[in-house]
Amino acid sequence: MAAGLAERSCLELSAAARGPPRRFQEVVFSPPGTVPLPAGRYGDSAGGFCYQESAQLAAATRNRFVRWTTSGDTVELVEESLDVNLLNNAVRLHIQGCPFLPGGVHLCEVQNHLVVLLITGQTVHRLLLPHPARMYRSELITESQMQSVFTDIGKINFRDPSNYYVIPSVPGLASNSVASAAWLSSEGEALFALPSASGGIFVLKLPPHDAPGMVSVVELKQSSVMQRFLTGWMPTAIRGDCGPSDLPISLSVHCLDHDAFLFALCQDHKLRMWSYKDQMCLMVADLLEFMPVSRDLRLAAGTGHRLRLAFSQSLGLYLGVYMHAPKRGQETLVDFALTSSEIWALWHNEENQTVVKYINFEQNVACQWNQVFVQPLPEEEVTVRHDQDPRETYLEYLFMPGRFTNAAIQKALQIFSQGTERHMDLTWDELKKEVTLAVESEFQGSVTEYECSLEEFWQLQVEFWSKFYACCLQYQEALSRPLALHLNPYSNMVCLLKKGSLSFLVPCSLVDHLYLLSNEHLLTEDDAAIFDDLEMSRDVVCLVQCLRLIGESISMEMAFIMEMACSRLQPPEKAAEQILEDLIANDTENVMEDIHSKLQEIRNPIHAIGVLIREMDYETDADMERAHHLNMRMNLTQLYSSGTAVNVVCWGICKIATIRFLICRDLLILQQLLLRLGDPMVLGGGQLFQSQQDLLHRTSPLLLSYYLIRWASQCLASDVPVDTLESNLQHLSVLELADTTAVTPHKLVSGPQTIVELFFQEVARKHIISRLFSQPNTSLAETSLNWPHLITAIVADFLPLLWPSNPGFLFPECLMGSCQYTQLQEYIRLLQPWCHVNMGSCCFMMGRCYLVMGEGHKALDCFCQAASEVGREEFLDRLIQPEEGEMVSTPRLQYYNKVLRLLDMVGLPELVIQLATLAIMESADDWRSQATLRTCIFKHHLDLGHNSEAYVALTQNPDPSRQLDCLRQLVVVLCERSQLQDLVEFPYVNLHNEVVGIIESHARAVDLMTHNYYELLYAFHIYRHNYRKAGTVMFEYGMRLGREVRTLRGLQKQGNCFLAAINCLRLIRPEYAWIVQPASGAVYERPGASPKRSHDGECTAVPTTHQIEILELEDLERECVLARIRLTLVQHDLSTAAVAGNSTPEETVALLVRAGLFDTAITLCQTFKLPLTPIFEGLTFKCIKLQLGGEAVQAEAWDWLAANQLSALVTTKESSATDEAWRLLSSYLERYPSQNSLYHRCVINKLLAHGIPLPNWLINSYKKVDAAELLRLYLNYDLLEEAVDLVLEYVDAVLGKGHRYFGIEFPLSATAPMVWLPYTAIDQLLQALRESTTNHYNVVLYQKLHDKMEDYQQKVSVATRDHLYRRN
Repeated sequence: MAAGLAERSCLELSAAARGPPRRFQEVVFSPPGTVPLPAGRYGDSAGGFCYQESAQLAAATRNRFVRWTTSGDTVELVEESLDVNLLNNAVRLHIQGCPFLPGGVHLCEVQNHLVVLLITGQTVHRLLLPHPARMYRSELITESQMQSVFTDIGKINFRDPSNYYVIPSVPGLASNSVASAAWLSSEGEALFALPSASGGIFVLKLPPHDAPGMVSVVELKQSSVMQRFLTGWMPTAIRGDCGPSDLPISLSVHCLDHDAFLFALCQDHKLRMWSYKDQMCLMVADLLEFMPVSRDLRLAAGTGHRLRLAFSQSLGLYLGVYMHAPKRGQETLVDFALTSSEIWALWHNEENQTVVKYINFEQNVACQWNQVFVQPLPEEEVTVRHDQDPRETYLEYLFMPGRFTNAAIQKALQIFSQGTERHMDLTWDELKKEVTLAVESEFQGSVTEYECSLEEFWQLQVEFWSKFYACCLQYQEALSRPLALHLNPYSNMVCLLKKGSLSFLVPCSLVDHLYLLSNEHLLTEDDAAIFDDLEMSRDVVCLVQCLRLIGESISMEMAFIMEMACSRLQPPEKAAEQILEDLIANDTENVMEDIHSKLQEIRNPIHAIGVLIREMDYETDADMERAHHLNMRMNLTQLYSSGTAVNVVCWGICKIATIRFLICRDLLILQQLLLRLGDPMVLGGGQLFQSQQDLLHRTSPLLLSYYLIRWASQCLASDVPVDTLESNLQHLSVLELADTTAVTPHKLVSGPQTIVELFFQEVARKHIISRLFSQPNTSLAETSLNWPHLITAIVADFLPLLWPSNPGFLFPECLMGSCQYTQLQEYIRLLQPWCHVNMGSCCFMMGRCYLVMGEGHKALDCFCQAASEVGREEFLDRLIQPEEGEMVSTPRLQYYNKVLRLLDMVGLPELVIQLATLAIMESADDWRSQATLRTCIFKHHLDLGHNSEAYVALTQNPDPSRQLDCLRQLVVVLCERSQLQDLVEFPYVNLHNEVVGIIESHARAVDLMTHNYYELLYAFHIYRHNYRKAGTVMFEYGMRLGREVRTLRGLQKQGNCFLAAINCLRLIRPEYAWIVQPASGAVYERPGASPKRSHDGECTAVPTTHQIEILELEDLERECVLARIRLTLVQHDLSTAAVAGNSTPEETVALLVRAGLFDTAITLCQTFKLPLTPIFEGLTFKCIKLQLGGEAVQAEAWDWLAANQLSALVTTKESSATDEAWRLLSSYLERYPSQNSLYHRCVINKLLAHGIPLPNWLINSYKKVDAAELLRLYLNYDLLEEAVDLVLEYVDAVLGKGHRYFGIEFPLSATAPMVWLPYTAIDQLLQALRESTTNHYNVVLYQKLHDKMEDYQQKVSVATRDHLYRRN
């Protein structure tokens, strides 16, 4: 850049406050002994105080200052900071009945306190506040907000006599002077200098706050002779008494060592210096000697003179004096400020407009004052076109950031609503709603006719809105009226103090300076100071003059053409051409001729335009360095981070963008004029037409860039709900952007911020500060902050961060991170047609916006468009940085992977499938990426229920392990959804065994009753006609049900399983109708199962072989019978379910017998070829119980009796349960004969064992079968009498008497076959009877039996003889 101007004009930056009015701490004090004075006795005043270390980087008071305004008996004190948001920083003090003297507020710093000295028309006050350096250590200040020095002002005791004093009536306060001064002595005394009623000065002295003492009053008089004259000062005659001419109009004090020197500018135009210590007037100077004056001025009393002091350690003391000469100037001085090198002056001109000027009196030899371009008031009228809605137009204009303050609109609303409601502390949005309601209600209340034309309706709306607008304008003007200048000599910061706010004066850039400078100043501008090349400087000045001529000629309608062209994305060149045609058509003042003649003075217009464009272009070749870690110890983290600083910087950006937009607009029109003229002389001696075209195409993006920055500076950010913030943070974490410096989750802001303010506060400030303070060999502790240099550097560094065509992408990234989606969409809309930098990143951002707005398909289109720029843009490169341990693939694939994760997290499976399908085409040579993408497609097809598509994706997966995982997931999900037909009917080419293995492993691993994997596997095999495997599956299912599901439902399913298995085997040829079953105790090996370990932790050896058992159809049928019988048992008695499920046939028989299901038990025994002995024993036992039991047992017996098939019986009497039981036993003995009468014997054994007499039917039955065994049983149980009777009957039967009852076909005879008797048993019986001779009855029995046997023996002998005889 060319060497800048040594001095330039300044810009006033006053961003209108959009937050609710400041909350003041209210303090009220009524001093005793005072008489209330009129509140309007003195005018409003303002002032400021800056801390001595406010420019030191490491100080706790850095960038802090106090401003105050007085109005009547009220003073408002506000502590401001450019670094942190101060809490409780505003106080409103009412000293009732005591109006403040203008300028009657003085602040002084001592070691531990900030002392506030107040002077009213009746009292003086001293307030002690804690010094910020004592409240905080600077290196500990890391928060964005902290307490102000005014936080505890409410705790001060204003009634403490040591801190206030009523001005005594003698000498009394002068009524026609408002001069005052106050200071602290080196001993801590508070001193107040005031004009006395008698015309001189008196000084009130309050003792130190921590030492007792009396208040003293000293009057300074000129009765003593001056001891010396200072060189250059004119002595005057010294009168013995003070007169009205000596009355001080302005007072200032300078403390030196232990003395204080009072400078008094008096009514007689003389300056007097007093030594307070010596109470002497040391000098008198007639100031009229230093200026040409008329006799009238010399004779008139000086009432408007002002005096200011400035002190420099190296240069000494400076006095600045303003001599007020009525009727001389058209401007009225409001205030002026002095430093050791500059004078700043604040004026009101004859039109009551604010004028601020400054001069550097050391360097400016020509005494040329520099202009300050103050903030203009909003337009007096708002133009509403007929195609616009008046309400929308006025609201947009009223609430455009930077125009009206919240306070002005609220005051206007209060007046407009005629005080019906009190609108306080409304937010920007609430205020907008209240204004709309108020104006609309007034408007509707005035419409009396039921019908009116659209034109009348529109006109009425404009009328009411313009009325409200005029009210707002009135209050805005009142609140914007400057009262004083505040100049910080340490940091060179200059502020304008106003009724309701403050504004900052900052240096103007070269281009803006030239464009804004008035014509008379521009013509006198030293050309050599602009550029080193004098001719180039003259060319640029002439060029700017041409631009000024064009700008002043453009009407509002013409300006609107360019605004609309930029907003509607139309070429600005075309708009400029149209405006030029309108200018030529409406040129009534020959402006075109003036421009043409001015162009003739430019030697090289192409070069001059190029220079101007270069000065305004902030495009950089590479991205600015990313922010370094800010120095925490030096408190750089908070530098310029307060709301005030953010407002100033961002409003500066807005002002620059607004001015530069106008310059570029006028430059485009001028270039169109040059093209139209086509004069070789004008174009600089036959320069190429192409060069002019190139400049035109360079100017157009420049104009659009500034339009975009201006739009962003005026676009308000939205408040973001917490849930949206959390959702956004999740999205950013998926994209791995949450930890970058560009996007920190944005907190809910208290007042409405513009998106540029948001960006500066959250992101840009850290980058800029780190760049400014990252230079090596810089001692931060010794760095002094120079406000003009720093604000210029910050703005100069901020503009490239906002510049659309720079590679850095921090601004849109911040908007995304802060959930400003609507604003981001509009930003990209305005940017995309003409800016070809970061096109991919913009597409990605737009996709994110669409995604949040719920327009997924639009988002996908944007993401796909952005893919082409991956690897070319910094933001997209950061986006695709691989995670640690992540597989590195091509950049575009990494990009697709990130977007797929984002879409997946948002929950848009259709879009995931589309994008993954697109990404597969990019990954033709990368099988790993292909596998990942195919898996992704499979997963989301499956989630959507697209089973066939999921299967296709699975089969196309090149990675076998992933394919197997997908297959496993497919099986599980379709099972859970009960979409088993799809699962069974898929062809599974080359995956058949894997599917079977997966289903088997799941079948064996999960609960049998909640999942139906076995049934699925059965269907799978049946569908493929593999009946043996289907049968095997169902048999295994049935076996496991018996083991694991011991319930009625489990047994029902088990029976069905065995039936299904039997059906399968019956469909196979008999020679193949068999299945293999692992031997009992074998474990199912499941894929992925953890290894089994022994007690010492070692893995146990897996058995290498299994015992194999072949099951044929008959085996399955038997198992089916067993299962059915178990079910019958459990249906009869549910309590047996726990043991019946997996019981063996023998165990089942026992359970059946216990339950009384004897028919079922017999069926089971016959099926498995088991003996019926347990059944007969069980039934016998039940008969015994019935015989011995009571009625309850009898009633219960009918249940199990009914479950058995009883043979029909014709009887004449009702039979009991006992009878039926005995009958059942009898029928079984008849129905199921056994070898060797085993069942009879076991029944009789059981009865005899329980001491139950044998029923006759049983004895008769058994006699026919095996009488000998019956005899032995009698003997075993010592039933001698029964045994004797049996033997007697048996012998008779053998001899032919009743032989059929014993089953003897042929009794004893010589011709019949041989017969026999159980002699051994009979001998045992005889022996037993013989041994019990003590019992007479036994003796009788013995004799009877013995006789019988003797008789039998004889008959046997006869028969034997006859038989032998017959043989021979």
